Amino acid sequence: MLPDLATQFELFSTGGSDADLIGVAALLADFEHLPALMPEGLRMGTSSWSFPGWAGLVYANRVGEQMLSREGLGAYSRHPLLRAVGVDRTFYAPMTADEFRHYAQLVPPEFRFVVKAHAALTTPIDRQARNIAVQPDIDRFLDLRYAIDRIVTPAVEGLGERLGALLFQFPPLGLPYAREPQLFIDALGAFLDQLPRGPQYAVEVRNREILGPEYADVLARNGVTHCFNVHPRMPSVLEQADLLGDHSWLSGAVVIRWMLHPTQDYEAARERYFPFDRIVDPDVANRSAVATLLERILSRGNEAIVVANNKAEGCAPLSLFGLAREIGRRAQPPAPAP
Repeated sequence: MLPDLATQFELFSTGGSDADLIGVAALLADFEHLPALMPEGLRMGTSSWSFPGWAGLVYANRVGEQMLSREGLGAYSRHPLLRAVGVDRTFYAPMTADEFRHYAQLVPPEFRFVVKAHAALTTPIDRQARNIAVQPDIDRFLDLRYAIDRIVTPAVEGLGERLGALLFQFPPLGLPYAREPQLFIDALGAFLDQLPRGPQYAVEVRNREILGPEYADVLARNGVTHCFNVHPRMPSVLEQADLLGDHSWLSGAVVIRWMLHPTQDYEAARERYFPFDRIVDPDVANRSAVATLLERILSRGNEAIVVANNKAEGCAPLSLFGLAREIGRRAQPPAPAP
């Protein structure tokens, strides 16, 4: 039985760091060989790190969600297969440079963060939900000054080289953009054209009708990558690649987000998969597709960051361990014929 530090934390010596007290779980026997097989340019991580159900998989000791949220990142970043993480909290409200700087101090230099832009920037005002922290009646959609001041600058200053990508996640777009995708593509292009150069930017869309050469050209001319996403609203990641063509997504580090099982919506998946400690609905097809896409990306010399969500199969770390096993299997030479 795993020690429960939520109730016994005070029994530990105060000499160690919080990451030491939470501890890093040893890799399960089936996965021990995988870190040595992972390609140099690949980093994998989860959408967050504050899930008590990951005790025994990521963390050595069982602690509460609040403690993991505050103190778990340092332990998470020591796991040999978890070299990146998604920062989802910035989708709901921007973070300051000091907050990002604190994150950076907890992780090793080679670790990378994928930071979501605030939803106010990527959601047309007529589509904004109540849970998005925005000032009433102020339209921040593709607001360049807001993006620079509240999103880009704090992340760059706070994370430095540990910033893997700034992600602009667009929700399903309503009219008029869904009816005339070129309106969105033109607006996106004007926005990306004026962003500061330096950070890696990635764009994720949830309207399949946007995918095409015009969208690809807007990304390519700005060195921005398409964020491939495994989501029921979207074509498979391999079809996304075919629709966009090579030049649209090989201009920098490529982000792949494995988000949601094809049979679920978010609310149903949360209820079905909680406490996120096991694979409930294996998604072999998408695991294989992501592995194939990674082969294409890495073979061209690009880096890739894969971020998995608990709602992809039931447990994000185990989804990534399974993906790593598939990558490792493909990397090993076939056994010689008898």
